[in-house]
Amino acid sequence: MDDKQHRWRPPAKRRTPERLAAYHREAELAREAIDRRDADAAMHHLERAHILGQPWPGAHSWTHWMMLRLGLSVGDWREVAGQVLRLAAGGLFSIAGWLPDGNTGRARVSSIKSMEPPADLVALCGGDKTP
Repeated sequence: MDDKQHRWRPPAKRRTPERLAAYHREAELAREAIDRRDADAAMHHLERAHILGQPWPGAHSWTHWMMLRLGLSVGDWREVAGQVLRLAAGGLFSIAGWLPDGNTGRARVSSIKSMEPPADLVALCGGDKTP
């Protein structure tokens, strides 16, 4: 496996109260955007919630569930199909510690690809930058 695409690290080392609080903020912003029927803003916040929530199986799975629901609401069948697959494995990946850094969780992105997290999330995600 190519280290640039796969990062295996114990999730416990990446679970911090600050990261969890940031995840909850992004999840709440996503819910608010969904309530306003602002799909673009909702997906933006769900992507950020995914990056932050990966170390927690429940949080990780919740973001995929919400991405699936959002895909259904806007008729994005590629997103729906991709999220069905991710829902089946996302929580297990969290438990196993297989967390591709910075991955946004969208169907248009490989589920095993590490990505550069947004600059404001780097420190919360352990300060690691993708090589």
